[in-house]
Order: sequence, then structure tokens, then C-alpha cells
Amino acid sequence: MANWFGKGRRGLIMGIWNSHTSLGNILGSLIAGAFVNYNWGLSFTVPGIIIAGVGFLLFLFMAPKPGDVGLTEASNRAEEVEAENAPLMDNKSPLDSEDEPFGRVQVINDQRAISFADALKIPGVVEFSLCLFFSKLVSYTFLYWLPNYIHSTSGVDAEESAILSTIFDIGGIVGGTLAGLISDNTGNPASTCAVMLIMAIPTLFMYEGLVTRWCPITAKNGIPVHNACFSWNIVLTLVTGTLVNGPYSLITTAVSAELGQHPSLRGSSKALATVTAIIDGTGSIGAAIGPFLAGALSGSGDWDNVFYMLMVADVFALMFLTRLVKQEVGRYLDRRRRNRRDMDTDYQSINS
Repeated sequence: MANWFGKGRRGLIMGIWNSHTSLGNILGSLIAGAFVNYNWGLSFTVPGIIIAGVGFLLFLFMAPKPGDVGLTEASNRAEEVEAENAPLMDNKSPLDSEDEPFGRVQVINDQRAISFADALKIPGVVEFSLCLFFSKLVSYTFLYWLPNYIHSTSGVDAEESAILSTIFDIGGIVGGTLAGLISDNTGNPASTCAVMLIMAIPTLFMYEGLVTRWCPITAKNGIPVHNACFSWNIVLTLVTGTLVNGPYSLITTAVSAELGQHPSLRGSSKALATVTAIIDGTGSIGAAIGPFLAGALSGSGDWDNVFYMLMVADVFALMFLTRLVKQEVGRYLDRRRRNRRDMDTDYQSINS
């Protein structure tokens, strides 16, 4: 995707493209819910057949780069406007010395991939990787445990619980697209993630309180009653999915692609796969740990500790973005000061 599109709209394009993750989660939940009551084996067989079929089609038709099908590379198009080529993460400011604390990565030529250690030296890779570890921990805990949580707290049957849990993934589509759009317009992906993480913490607290105490879903014969509490649960599930999945989507797509083409690499196109693997791989570790912890903490039927764990994870994700957010705020204030000086200079020139 990074090879096919320029940088100016990368956040939005990647956010829309990454909606395939949430769409796959929705389809998987619906398939599992449809078969779980009478033939649970098909919940694994049918998705497996779909994966194999789509994978074969990609093998036949997917072109990694425009040049593979005779098209001009996006980064080489002479007619691209300056905004299209503007990087997602602005590195041109007097604060650049803070952006590269490990020095410049040495890349001999464009065809040589960088090492794992060199990839870690790229400014922002470590911070975004650790942030994704905790963000993905929260997201995948919801993905795996939300149907069971809805079933155990409301009495809704397994199929209806699976359907209700897809609202969280619909929120993920909204969150990924929104995060990419905001990041494109501001050029501050770390700050975008930080704001969504800050908002997600109280939202998780409200969601847990609403579902279990304040206004729980009621069911009749396993079917949810469509009343005011049902509507509030739907809305809050949607908002939670938006805020939880927004940072996760932005980091795994646009931020990974941008860091893989960081100026410190001096044009190494091979670095993109390595950087993406490090960031997403670190996040996948969190995705594996989160559901495991949720199972251990909810063993007694008390879900409060699970949500406390998720809120703490979001706090840690926010902490690892602190340095990058500070740099982005510093760049923003520096641009404002420069613009103010330029306006004062123009005003004095006009009066003189």
C-alpha cells in the first residue's frame, strides 16, 4: 500500500484500507455465531476455506509495486503536488536533533535491507512498537472476550452475543479512518494516538459500569430486549471500538509505512518490511498476552479486574508516546512562532 500511494493522504488511505481487519473480525464473529450452536467445527472450517481462497487470488493477481504492472511509481510522478509528497510525520524543524537520538542509520544502497538493530535505531520505532503492544492488547482482548462478556452479563445467547460484539469492530472502522484523517491534516500521528488513548480510558470505565450496573442489556429467551439500555450499550460499544482501535490502526499502517521510509534511512526501500514486522510483531505479542490475562482475571466471574487491566494498558501505551508527543507539540509551537515572526516582518515592511 505504501508503494502505491503518496504520503500526503497516507493516513486516510491506510485507515480506510485497514478496515479490512475489522470487516474480517465482523465476518468471523458472524460465521462463528451461526454455527456454534449446532456444529462448532464449521466455525473453523468455513473461515479456513475463505482464507485459502482469498490467499490464492492474491497470489495470482496482487502486484506489490506499480512498476510491476508498467505504471509509474507514486514517489516518482513529476506531476504530484507538494502536499501529496509531504510526509505524515514532519521532521523538518529546529527540533530535529531530538528526533534522532540514536544517530543516522547507515544504508549503503537501496537494494540492501537493514538489520534488526538498525531498524530499532530509527526514531519512533521503539516508542510506537511498545505503544502498539498495549494498544493491541486492549483491542484483541475485546475481540476475543467481548461475546463471552455480553453473554455472561446479559444472558443473551451465543449467536446474538456474537452479533452484538461486531459493533465494536464497526467502531474500529470509524476509528481507523478518523485517526488517519486527523493525522494527515495535523501531521502529528503520536498526538492523534495520545488523544484517542486518553479518551479511551474513561470510556472503558463507563462501558464496564453501563453493562454490569447502570443500564445492562436484558434478554428474553436469549434475545436482547430493544429498549433504551440496549441502545445505550450499542452507542457506547461503538465509541469504545472507535477509541480503542483508532491508535492501533494508525500505528500498524500509516505510521509503520512512514517510519520505514524515514529520512535517516537515506532511501532504503527494503527497510519498510523490517520496520513493519518489528512494530506489528511487538503488537502481536500484546495481542496474545491480553486475552490470556483476561481469562485469568475473569475466572471467578468478576470482570472488573479485566477492565482495570485494560485501562492500565492504555495508560502504559500513552506513557510510551510521551516523548514523541512532546516533540510534535514543540514543532507546532515552533511553527507558530515562525509564522508570527513572518507576519510581523511583513507588517513592518508594508508600513515602512
